Amino acid sequence: MKFFNKIFLVSGVSLMLLSCTGELDIQPEGTPTEASFWKSENDLITGANAMYKPLYDSEFYGRGLFWLINASDDMVTGRIRSEADNAKNFSSNYIAAGDLETQWNRRYNVIGVANRVIRNIDNIQTSTAIKNQYLGEALFMSSRMYFELASNYGNEKAGIPIIDRTKEPDPNPIPRAANVKMNYDYIVADLKKAAELLPSQAELPAKEYGRPHKAAAWALLAKVYLFMKDWNNAEYWANEVMTKGNRNLLSNYADVFKAENNFSTEYIWSVSSTPKFTGIGSILPGVMLENKGWGDYNGWGYFQPTKELYDEFEAGDLRRSVTILKEGEQFTFNGTVRTYSTSNSATKAQFNKYMDPFKYPLKSGHVNGNGDYPCTDLAVPIMRYAEVILIKAEALIMQGKPADTEINMIRKRAGLAPKTGCTLADLKHERRCELAGEWADRHRDLVRWGDAQATYAKALHGMEGNEVWAPRNFNPAVHNVWAVPQAEIVNSHGVIKQNEGW
Repeated sequence: MKFFNKIFLVSGVSLMLLSCTGELDIQPEGTPTEASFWKSENDLITGANAMYKPLYDSEFYGRGLFWLINASDDMVTGRIRSEADNAKNFSSNYIAAGDLETQWNRRYNVIGVANRVIRNIDNIQTSTAIKNQYLGEALFMSSRMYFELASNYGNEKAGIPIIDRTKEPDPNPIPRAANVKMNYDYIVADLKKAAELLPSQAELPAKEYGRPHKAAAWALLAKVYLFMKDWNNAEYWANEVMTKGNRNLLSNYADVFKAENNFSTEYIWSVSSTPKFTGIGSILPGVMLENKGWGDYNGWGYFQPTKELYDEFEAGDLRRSVTILKEGEQFTFNGTVRTYSTSNSATKAQFNKYMDPFKYPLKSGHVNGNGDYPCTDLAVPIMRYAEVILIKAEALIMQGKPADTEINMIRKRAGLAPKTGCTLADLKHERRCELAGEWADRHRDLVRWGDAQATYAKALHGMEGNEVWAPRNFNPAVHNVWAVPQAEIVNSHGVIKQNEGW
C-alpha cells in the first residue's frame, strides 16, 4: 500500500489539485496550469494519486453517505445527530445542514481530478502500459463517484450533472441530466473501457494493492446494470468476475473482516488503511465502536443494529455473531476478554464485524493512536465478492432462471442447509444477512425492490424488544431519491433543480 503514502508527499502543484472544490472551480492565481504540469510520468502518478486523498476524510467513507444507508431497518442512529435523525425520518429538515450537504461536492471533487487525468494523459511522456493503468484508474474512480451520486440523487425525472471532461473546467453551472439512465449509460461506457485497460489484481505488485483492477470494474458494471434492471447484463458481468476474476469466498465469514485479509480472494474494492504509519483510512470501525470505547479509546458510537436485523438470521447462521455483538456476549478489546455492556447503544448492541482491529492492545498499531480519528488497519469493503455472487443470483431470479447454486454458495459458508427453488424472497434474505452494516446499502435495496414504504411503516426495536425508532412515512414518489444539497442549488443559481417533493 506504499502508493498511498505518495498522496501526502506532493508538490505545490498537486496540492492545488487536491484543494480544488470541483470541476467548476477557477484555478488559484499563481498555480501551474494543466498544460505546464502534465508532462512526466511522475506528474501522472502524483495527479492520479490525488483521486484517492478525499476518500480518507471522515465524512466520505467513514460516515458520509452512510448517514443515508442508516435509513434502513438494520440500524438506528447512535447519539444525538439531528441531520442523521431527520434523514432517517425522511424529513426535509436535514436539508442545508451538516455533513450531508457536502456529499455531492466531495464526489464531484474526485470526478474533477479523474477528468484532469483523462484529459491530459496523452501529454505524458511514459509507456503505453503506464498510461493505460492510470487511465483505467481514472475511469473507474469517476464511475464509482458517478454511481454513488446517481443512485442516491437521480431517478427517471432527473439525473445528475455530467461534466464534459474534454474541456478545461467550465465556470458556468451544469444542469442535471434528463434522467438517471443517462448517467448509468455514461458510467457503463466508462467502466467497459476501464475494464479493458486495468490490470488484474494479480498483475499489480503488492505495494500497489488497493488500486482499482479489472475485476473491480466488472463488479461495478454488474451493480450498475442491477440498478438499471438490465438483468441479462447484470448476470453477464457478475459472471465475468466469477469465472475470470480469480475470486473466491473465504471459508470463514469472520475472516473477511480481518486486516490480514484486506486483499484476499474475496476483495473487490475497499478503502485501504495505513494506521501504523500515517493514521489514514476509513473510520467506519471507529464510528461503530462504543462511544468513548469503555474509557479506553474514542469510539464514536453511531449506527447500532436493530432487533429486526438480529431476528432475520436463521438459527445456526454463523454470520449473526460476526455481525452483531449484544449485551452479555464475550469479546476481546484492547487485549482483554470482556463481556459486552453498553451505556451508549439504544439497541443494547453494536456491529461486530469491524471489531477485529480493536482486539489487540490499542498501542500495537492496528488502530490510529489518535482516537479523535479512529481508523484501523482494516480496509473496509466498499464491494466484495459475496455481493457479486448475490447480484448474479438476483439477476438470474429476475429472468426466471434458477439461482440455487449462487445462493447456496453464500449459505454454505454461513453454516446453513442448502435451499432449492430459491425465490426473490430468499435472495433478499441472504443479501440482508450477508451484507448487513456494509456499504452495499440496504436502504437502496429496499427502495429499488419497492419494499421501503411497507418496511419503514414499522417501528424498530432494541434487543430487549423495546421500541427505539417510531414508524416512518416513506413516500415512494418522493423519497426514492435523496434531496440535492441546498448548497448546490444555491451555488448554481437555480440551474440545478431540487428533486421533486423535497
